[in-house]
Amino acid sequence: MNLPIAITGTGAVSPAGWGVASLMSALNAGHPLTPSLLERPRGESVVRTPVLRVPSDPAAMPKFARLRRTSPVSKFAAAAVIEALGPDRLTKISNNRLRVGVVFTLTNGCVNYSNRFFGEVLKDPSVASPILFPETVFNAPSSHLSAMIGSSSPNDTLITDSAGFFSGMDLAAEWIARGEVDGCLVVSSEEIDWLSAEGLNHYSRKYVAAEGAAAIYLELADSFPRILRLPDPISFAKGSRSAAAAECRKILHAENHSRTLLVDGRTGSERFDAPESDAWADWIGPRFSPRKILGEAMGSSAALQVVAAVESLKSGVADHAVITAVGGNQQAGGVLLG
Repeated sequence: MNLPIAITGTGAVSPAGWGVASLMSALNAGHPLTPSLLERPRGESVVRTPVLRVPSDPAAMPKFARLRRTSPVSKFAAAAVIEALGPDRLTKISNNRLRVGVVFTLTNGCVNYSNRFFGEVLKDPSVASPILFPETVFNAPSSHLSAMIGSSSPNDTLITDSAGFFSGMDLAAEWIARGEVDGCLVVSSEEIDWLSAEGLNHYSRKYVAAEGAAAIYLELADSFPRILRLPDPISFAKGSRSAAAAECRKILHAENHSRTLLVDGRTGSERFDAPESDAWADWIGPRFSPRKILGEAMGSSAALQVVAAVESLKSGVADHAVITAVGGNQQAGGVLLG
């Protein structure tokens, strides 16, 4: 990074609760959250899958007309964005004194509304609600966000795996460098759905599907923490997941000392954690594995990792932080902050 691009705002919604404070409290406690059971009738039996949901809190929900009929994925994202921006930036955006772009990354998207809409289509196409259909598309959440904050700046949605948030950060940095925006939100959000929750269990019974959202605000600023190194993601097309993780380690090299924090994407499933466990086996500094506590939130997991790293740096836990993730089917990625 040649330009001084810093992360100057964070927001989070997670199974630990609404807000960054709840997220960090759970991570600092270090205990895996207790899942609930998602039940799905199947014939005469019931399939029960452990999941980690965002706790209900109507008071934490942003008050915006377009959010009344949206799926949870949009509501989570909106709350994270409002927290990341803060009231001063929101006022400047509404007064056209601040151009803020939105980059949204996700894996599943608005699966709850897709389930409802296509269920109606299969049951009786003549009564399928057209009101639901706009909420089934992948870019619905990002559209709601720009409308909510009153931004007419660039807006884009990246459909990717659980390492895709770093690609979103890279795109945001590019917009800032080109002068297209004054600052940029990078957001990711996911919601619980029986299909993805059960699908994860086919890979490993140790996976616990989770939901939530995280947002960071990037801008040109000589403040802490700054993005020091943000490499292009390493595609699995070039080799194995382990090779991609090892390549990330080479690019994101940092001194192994007590003032550098590693925030990795390990979930507690040894088979799928192996690439990162092996790549960083000699790490002796402090280390967080948020997914072991919060569950596997797919697209938003890496976003929550970045927020956790930023907040840890601000609290003085470390001077630098390396954040890494090995996605499920596309790429490995990461970033160095300091």
